[in-house]
Amino acid sequence: MKSLGVGIIGTGWVAGSHIEAFEANPETGIRAILSRDKERAHAYAETHGLTRARAYDRLEQILDDPSVQIVSIATPHHLHAQQAVAAAKAGKHLMLEKPVALTLAELRELEAAVRAARVKTVVSFVLRWNPLFEMIKSFLAQGVVGNLFLAEVDYLHGIGPWYAQYEWNIKKEMGGSSLLTAGCHAVDALRWFVGRRAVEVSACANFSPQNPLRYEYEPNSITTVRFEGGAIGKVTSSIECVGPYTFNIELFGDQGTIRNNQVFSKRWLGQKNWATFPTILPDSGDVSHHPFKNQVNHFVDCILNDRESHANLADAVETHEICFASEISARARRPVTLPL
Repeated sequence: MKSLGVGIIGTGWVAGSHIEAFEANPETGIRAILSRDKERAHAYAETHGLTRARAYDRLEQILDDPSVQIVSIATPHHLHAQQAVAAAKAGKHLMLEKPVALTLAELRELEAAVRAARVKTVVSFVLRWNPLFEMIKSFLAQGVVGNLFLAEVDYLHGIGPWYAQYEWNIKKEMGGSSLLTAGCHAVDALRWFVGRRAVEVSACANFSPQNPLRYEYEPNSITTVRFEGGAIGKVTSSIECVGPYTFNIELFGDQGTIRNNQVFSKRWLGQKNWATFPTILPDSGDVSHHPFKNQVNHFVDCILNDRESHANLADAVETHEICFASEISARARRPVTLPL
């Protein structure tokens, strides 16, 4: 008998990956699915072979279900904060899709609710479990490239009408910004690799000529970040670019440089060119490409052993603050000091 029951809020693309990950874990099983349409929730459960999952159409139902200890929120962005606050107050552990909030006020309310409820959380900056990310963290821990002084991460993903969430993603009240809707993965990667607190943000943003994809907010931005200790970082985010999905990582240290899966280090005596390491790169926007199973295994271990995730809400707040500061800076054309 699995010890932790999971309730899935949402029946879209990413919810399916959440279901697969939780069903694969020996300690968790899906006990409920919530949709605005109860029949859709029931059909979704049947599609995924969830014979023990109840179908609900009201948030209170899933939060009142005693068989549900974990709530997984995989709804459109503008619903995340409200649903997560309610789930935390109901004492449910939370797996949250990003962005967790679209405004600073929502973020603070959620932060307070989770702190008061003392529930465990993990935010789906799922690339932290990508093999390239794990390899880079290992190189950094070993001092292969020394102390970082400059870091660049790019999120380039043209999200057009072919994309499942396009129709609502282009709206300001639902998408938020280029960083909040998607580029926050790059912001989180920047923080994850630099490993220091951000203290200042500057940014600029724009539309492509004629804005052919009808975005209500600037879908392209360049954000620079100054970290404690003097390191600087840059994130380029474009969700209307023309080209394949691209997630570039460049890390510059006083002993060497990392460019995605290529490394050059002064500490490897005799090295004359890049060393290339075979691994799995974050080179697709398809959620099936992302390591949700590893994220879920990590989260379940945190719950069972009463420890906090390195990707919990408190950590994700810092990533979101950079995203909010970037938007403020681009509009006001001035640097923004952190924390907000």
